[in-house]
Amino acid sequence: MIKKIVVGLVIMALVAGLGYFFLWPSDYRVSFNATTTAGTINQSLKSWNTQLEASEIIASHNLNELQQEIRINDSLHRYTWSITQLNDSTQRIHMDVKDLEHSLANKWQVLFDDNPPIALLAKKHAKSFYTLLMDHLSRIRVTIEGESTIPTLYCAYIPLKGLQIEKAKGMMQNYTLLSDVLLKNQVTLNGTPFVEITKWDRATDSISYNFCFPIKRSEKLPILKQIKYKRVFEQPAIKAEYNGNYITSDRAWYALLDYAERNDIAVETTPIEIFYNNPNMGGDELNWKAEIYMPIAREED
Repeated sequence: MIKKIVVGLVIMALVAGLGYFFLWPSDYRVSFNATTTAGTINQSLKSWNTQLEASEIIASHNLNELQQEIRINDSLHRYTWSITQLNDSTQRIHMDVKDLEHSLANKWQVLFDDNPPIALLAKKHAKSFYTLLMDHLSRIRVTIEGESTIPTLYCAYIPLKGLQIEKAKGMMQNYTLLSDVLLKNQVTLNGTPFVEITKWDRATDSISYNFCFPIKRSEKLPILKQIKYKRVFEQPAIKAEYNGNYITSDRAWYALLDYAERNDIAVETTPIEIFYNNPNMGGDELNWKAEIYMPIAREED
């Protein structure tokens, strides 16, 4: 009987060992929490990646999982980031690292060394991102206001497209053109600039959008190739207030999507952002204000 138990334990140990060394997908894991949305973490990871040397994002299957590879000396390290929602406001972030060329040696060291090199490197890597994420979160604020209504707006606009992160740049590049043409032609402004997202491809982080100046409708509006006119109609929406640099106002989009999912609200992923500050005037970015609307889906007839 004892012999059978011993044999069984040996077999279990062998299976566990084989599973650990050959099937377990990572060499080491670091985990931490963050009070924000999965979308904000995802976008912050991509932004942080651009600051690293010999690093690239190789896969981003959805907001909750992202793979990154970094060449470090003679090794190629693969970092798999996964995000799990703990509650309405907190995410659990796991960072799994695997040295694609020295994985078995690393796993052996992890078993018998209190501070193996792969663990030290993983902790340093995770701390670098955590520091950037916390700094970013300290510079923005998103306040969900709940159900609201997109106001009726008539506007002059320039259609643009690009990456989400390039939205503010596109606005700045066209601000002078739009404002100068309207001023020169004595068009009466009727509010602050806004952006209407017409298409949001979350798989590629790309958008098509209209950069708009609200104006008073007139029969004498200038006819120009680059400037178009339209009316944005009143529509039910969920609303958030965003404070921070307008480059990252899309953080409010993700917060609104989370709110819609928690409250079982069907929405159209074509947000509208109304801006109340001119970034060229500078100042504390936390005092910059934007109202963000996510349209509630229209009921089908």
